[in-house]
Amino acid sequence: MTMKQDLTNLPAAPQTVPRTTPTVFLPPFRIGLGDDTHRIDHAADYITLGGLRIPCGFGLVGHSDADVLLHAITDALLGAAALGDGFRDIGEIFPDTDPANQDRDSAEMLRIVSEQVRRASWQIGNLDCIVHAQQPKLQPHRTQIQERVAAILNIQREQVSIKAKTGEHVGPVGRLEAITATAVVLLVRGIY
Repeated sequence: MTMKQDLTNLPAAPQTVPRTTPTVFLPPFRIGLGDDTHRIDHAADYITLGGLRIPCGFGLVGHSDADVLLHAITDALLGAAALGDGFRDIGEIFPDTDPANQDRDSAEMLRIVSEQVRRASWQIGNLDCIVHAQQPKLQPHRTQIQERVAAILNIQREQVSIKAKTGEHVGPVGRLEAITATAVVLLVRGIY
């Protein structure tokens, strides 16, 4: 075979695509990723994280209760389930332009979304989360957050992993300007 190929004798590309629909294999699992960020409000004295109120000398800015962890989990579920129009992300379902969502409990939003996911025949296999916060230190609250998230989702505590990272005094997290959270969820179908 030569390095230079003769392309003049190739067959012409078809002008139309055949109208057959191939069988598509969809695996019985899906993976979703969610991410959220909220600015710190130094005039407040607590944050809501994973459905728990944690006193820390500051709060988070948001239209709802600004629970950065539950928002990331909600988006991870929506991404994995791919429920379509109206259910693509948390802002589409619960827009900050709707006064009904002012100070809304993020646990309620997560319950609504998880019920929609269940109705679509998906179950949570596991959930892996990271909270990026310089303060407060989350180690003393980690088990409570894990238990609360599991209770909201009606799953076992062992299906929920909560990790915490600092910003190492760098960037918006490290300078105490924001807290972020990332969540990855595995949804499974037909094994429960």
